[in-house]
Amino acid sequence: MRVLVVGSGGREHALAWKLSQSPGLSALFVAPGNGGTQKVATNLACDITDNDAVVALAREHEIDFVVVGPDAQVVQGLGDAVRTAGIDCFCPSAAAGQLEGSKSFTKALCDEMGIPTAAYRKFDAAQPALGYIRGHKLPVVIKADGLALGKGVTVATTLADAEHAVTDCFSGTFGAAGASVVIEDFLEGEEASFFVLCDGEDILPLATAQDHKRAFDGDMGPNTGGMGAYSPAPVMTPEITARAIREIIEPTVRGMKARGTPYQGVLYAGLMLTADGPKLIEYNARFGDPETQVLMPRLKSDLLELLLATARGGLGGKTAEWRDEFALTVVMATQGYPSSYPRGSEIRGADVLDADDLIVFHAGTRRDGDRLLANGGRVLNVTALGATVATAKQRCDSSTASIDWPEGFHRHDIGWREVLRERNAALDR
Repeated sequence: MRVLVVGSGGREHALAWKLSQSPGLSALFVAPGNGGTQKVATNLACDITDNDAVVALAREHEIDFVVVGPDAQVVQGLGDAVRTAGIDCFCPSAAAGQLEGSKSFTKALCDEMGIPTAAYRKFDAAQPALGYIRGHKLPVVIKADGLALGKGVTVATTLADAEHAVTDCFSGTFGAAGASVVIEDFLEGEEASFFVLCDGEDILPLATAQDHKRAFDGDMGPNTGGMGAYSPAPVMTPEITARAIREIIEPTVRGMKARGTPYQGVLYAGLMLTADGPKLIEYNARFGDPETQVLMPRLKSDLLELLLATARGGLGGKTAEWRDEFALTVVMATQGYPSSYPRGSEIRGADVLDADDLIVFHAGTRRDGDRLLANGGRVLNVTALGATVATAKQRCDSSTASIDWPEGFHRHDIGWREVLRERNAALDR
């Protein structure tokens, strides 16, 4: 089977890396790819914001199956365009992709289906929103309604921060994504990510993870697309996972089907584990980034087989097998991210690190002959496996230290909550 992965980030490198191991694969392409994907696939230049261009590329290379990575391509209807061309595609429809593309759409579905989530209000203008937060208990959460590259969310602990976040949205900081704003009550608890495959009817639970959004150690600094993650997340106990499936995932699938927009793809639930149980923070209609970089090294099953079953409506009876080890990834980013940052600095030492229990997934990189250059904000994902989170973290720490890239930075405390729990558990024994 000839497969095309659409995207250029660390998520797409991880997907391509895992797909390249499938016995059913005859050729693998990534469009446009990056400096790491070319090691496991053929990179193809393409403007992936143009659905017709992607379809033409797929036809030119006789692609049998397209796997769409980024959120923007889900929301712009790339999956619909590929399927209309008669090519199998792993990607929700644009209508189903509203679960990520519009936070107010998801909130309305939660109201309709009784899915536990934070209380909220939606606003289409700044003044009513400002009036609302001035009478609201702090902290409060302000979200741009549309896609904002993971940066349109502010947890405001002061009124000034809340007012600034609202003003930012309506002043165009996030473009069309901020034309409407959702303001939510703050939920107390610990966050976790839960992934399931859904073929429109049946679901297949995958795995859990925990992401780290803030730019700097100690969960300080601005929100980013994600500075690291680990999987599994032990805080997602079997009991909590079962409850999340029963109270959140299954009602969502039923509700989307009842609306005539069945969900086919990966459903990524961002959860808050509160004293009252798991509550939905938000949905993503694609694999997470950087969570995919810790899911794929743990997956023992054939990814291509699972994605095809999802796209073709054949998940019933399928299972997914996982390695017992923990996986942890540390994102190395360009100084200045998530604000403005330079491109083109040289990275040395990353290409010699890959081993059985260590993989460097590329995100914002490009090749210039033998040189590896930074070409984005989040640039490398150094990913390691270990019997504990602490062991995986130690392997990541030693590897990031060996990469020569003065223009980069990374967090040193990824997985800190679980490392602390492991340490305390060891002391109790």
